[in-house]
Amino acid sequence: QVQLVESGGGLVQAGESLRLSCAASGDIFVINNAMGWYRQAPGKQRELVAGIVRGGSTHYADSVKGRFTISRDNAKSTVYLQMNSLTPEDTAVYYCNAHGKLYDYWGQGTQVTVSS
Repeated sequence: QVQLVESGGGLVQAGESLRLSCAASGDIFVINNAMGWYRQAPGKQRELVAGIVRGGSTHYADSVKGRFTISRDNAKSTVYLQMNSLTPEDTAVYYCNAHGKLYDYWGQGTQVTVSS
């Protein structure tokens, strides 16, 4: 089992920055395998924003490349999403995900709202 708790969301103006945190606990093999951030806006399907895999490689949705950075602190079992140059299109609930061989684990989500 894996437990994920997101934090760091809030209300900001366009052009500002936020850093989201995901504190993970449980199966370290799942946590160290692959983790990511997803987001879901009203009326939209959930989409992968950024991911980080075992070797440290990262990937990003085209819409956030150059603006968002995913990182992890293995000692703290925490994954971060640094979000810069935010736009109203980034408004969504952001979810932390841990991808295991058999199951995916999800946090409760944290709201990010960007005003113009």
